[in-house]
Amino acid sequence: MRRALSGLSTRGRCLLAAGIAAALCAVVLDERDLLRVAVFLVALPMLAAVLAARSQVRLLAVRRLLPERVPVGDGAEAELELRSRGRLPAGGLLLEDGVPYALGGRPRFVVERLPRNQAMMLRYPLRPVIRGVHRVGPLMARVTDPFGLAEFERELAGHNRLVVVPRVAALSGMPTGSGLGAGEDGSLLMRAGQGEDDAVVRPYRQGDDIRKVHWRSTARRDELMVRVEERPWRGGTTVLLDRRSAAHRGSGPTSSLEWAVALAASVCVHLQRHGHAVRLVTEDGVVLAGTSAQAAHADHVVLDALAALGASHHRDLACGADPGHGHEMVAVLGATTPAAVGELIRYRPRGARSLAVLLEVGAWATGSEESAPDPGDAARLLRAAGWRVALARPDTPMAAVWNELCQPGAVPAPAMTAGFFRGWA
Repeated sequence: MRRALSGLSTRGRCLLAAGIAAALCAVVLDERDLLRVAVFLVALPMLAAVLAARSQVRLLAVRRLLPERVPVGDGAEAELELRSRGRLPAGGLLLEDGVPYALGGRPRFVVERLPRNQAMMLRYPLRPVIRGVHRVGPLMARVTDPFGLAEFERELAGHNRLVVVPRVAALSGMPTGSGLGAGEDGSLLMRAGQGEDDAVVRPYRQGDDIRKVHWRSTARRDELMVRVEERPWRGGTTVLLDRRSAAHRGSGPTSSLEWAVALAASVCVHLQRHGHAVRLVTEDGVVLAGTSAQAAHADHVVLDALAALGASHHRDLACGADPGHGHEMVAVLGATTPAAVGELIRYRPRGARSLAVLLEVGAWATGSEESAPDPGDAARLLRAAGWRVALARPDTPMAAVWNELCQPGAVPAPAMTAGFFRGWA
């Protein structure tokens, strides 16, 4: 009874106080009719409180998210199933579900009457505008009686998880040429037929051993060809994502970091659908996906890892080792200085295929943010080291950036490359 009386609303408390006052006056004045009115005024809020308390105890609710994983910008739907298992139908329900602002406004529903042992379905849309792992809930219900004399608040449903993954752009094509037997081209040659045992023939590159020149192919193609005897790497491709907060500009879904995450997700999914086992790492060497052969070929593993990825507080690129472990790599870099690029070049073998996307993060910057270094110097340094480089701006389609990486690039002359590195030494 004490718990039921604690749920009286302001109107119910006033009515109860008026009834008690009327009862005192009836006793003092010896007015039986006033005493009957006082008993009615006291009994009505107490009865309303008891019925509302019993109704809220018998309420059940289940929440379902359809779907539970959704790309940024796509719509999802939350479905609420309400049931009342009390002996009396519940009425006067005010429902409010806890929805983060990144998914839209908090929905509210008013249920005038909930029949006993019958389900009522309620739905509302979710519109995620930024990636992340969002918690929806709890669902709170405020139960009132028809006169508004009593109200109780109760949590009907807990939390559900909605995974908002980066939007994947449609890419086409694959980078031409393979480095040191790595990549798709080498794999296709290795499976083409019996031929020569464990041999891949490719054009000569600066630094290749002259003793591995394949003279028969050289004479046939009128181009210096070398024989690579290593079997193509079965681990696939490493995608490096630069997530340093100091290397990006902008905020929210329109920041350069979100653009870089979306591009990394698109590249990973595209490579996996072409049979590559993708290993996704950050600039500090943390492996986000691709630690096992099964996980490396599942799109949702990469997308879920990127959904929960936040910015790091590292100031510089400090690899200490080759992030690609000697095999082909695609790097998505933010604001990068030539000194930081030198860290990547220092540990990357010359024969491995290396691709980089440099973001012109100054185009994402707002008026209050500091300026970003020009990516031109870093791009020239990477190209001189044999990397394929593409520059990206906010209005650059991701498919165009990928197509630029897929185009064959010229290998710099030895004298030019050596002079360039001496200039940065």
